[in-house]
Amino acid sequence: MSLPTQPQTRPPSGGDRDDAPPDHVSGIVPSQVRPAGRRPALVIAALGAGLAVVAWLVLDLHIAAALVLSFVAYLVALYATYRRIAGSRVAVDHLVRSLVYFAFVCAVVPLASVLWTVVAEGAARAFDPQFLTQTMNGVTGLNDQQYADGSADFVGGAYHAIMGTLVITGLATVISVPIGMFTAIYLVEYGGRNRLSRGIRFLVDVMTGIPSIVAGLFAFALFTQIFGIRDAKMGLAGAVALSVLMIPTVVRNSEEMLRIVPNELREAALALGVPKWRTIAKVVLPTAASGLASGVTLAIARVIGETAPLLVAIGYARGLNWNPFDGPMNTLAVYAYFMFTKPLSPAVREPSLERAWAAALLLVLLVIALNLLARLIATLFAPKTGR
Repeated sequence: MSLPTQPQTRPPSGGDRDDAPPDHVSGIVPSQVRPAGRRPALVIAALGAGLAVVAWLVLDLHIAAALVLSFVAYLVALYATYRRIAGSRVAVDHLVRSLVYFAFVCAVVPLASVLWTVVAEGAARAFDPQFLTQTMNGVTGLNDQQYADGSADFVGGAYHAIMGTLVITGLATVISVPIGMFTAIYLVEYGGRNRLSRGIRFLVDVMTGIPSIVAGLFAFALFTQIFGIRDAKMGLAGAVALSVLMIPTVVRNSEEMLRIVPNELREAALALGVPKWRTIAKVVLPTAASGLASGVTLAIARVIGETAPLLVAIGYARGLNWNPFDGPMNTLAVYAYFMFTKPLSPAVREPSLERAWAAALLLVLLVIALNLLARLIATLFAPKTGR
């Protein structure tokens, strides 16, 4: 008795075979790709730089126009060259890569220019001990004129603005962090996707996009219309204005940090009979402490340089005021704004401009320090992965 044999099937031929080269598959038009190095791109870049120099110096074009013209010429020559020697796919790849590099340069150059300008203009005065320890009490335009004439020393500093910045920003942090943290905890741990949570998220999104001057007007109206304080220009009003801008950032960052905590940790704690509030306090928050702390620090850095809401809420003070509940105060941002726009001596603006640039540099250094602190906190509180 013979066993049945399987019917022999003939392998498909032509374009129906699975292992057929792409050239024989119907509907696919392959493009030629040939090897090409980076040398043509470097040569074209050198020619483009030469074209920019010629357009700037010989044709007397503005340097920005010369750079744009040379970059456009570089893109055209780059695409044409690589299309000819390597194919259209390689040409498009080099073209898109060049556009990405150009976008990166467009983002970095203004930042570097601002930093260089602030450092160059403000470094000479920002680290002067007299500038760091003096206020503007009793300083007039006559003092600036005498300093410009060389008959007197430089007087007038930003000590009161530095202290005011720390006090107002500290109060804003005390107000914003608990509200933002508890809101994020509710959204992640309790609210889920119910109607109230959706409403809160919508309001947070709206608060993220409001103009900063609106926050200042809100704080001023809150103290004058609701609390009945006739002269509401004080540090607490400025702290409330900054907290309106800071709370959405804290909520969004804290919500994202709490969401990345694995649910297995919550379930393990709840399975042991631990109450939910204790699970949040002892398991969820310590696990997300790194991201929460760095997010709060970045939120502080976001509002520490605000000017518009503080112009409305705290006014302007020439001297030191430690009491945020009474009287105007000053911050580095407001101090720099007034020194730029209202110099003590309109005839001799240089001393006031020196103060403004120095205040701007100190503010930049504070923001940089806060960002570095955020990275340090994220490193120190990061969950330990080793054994």
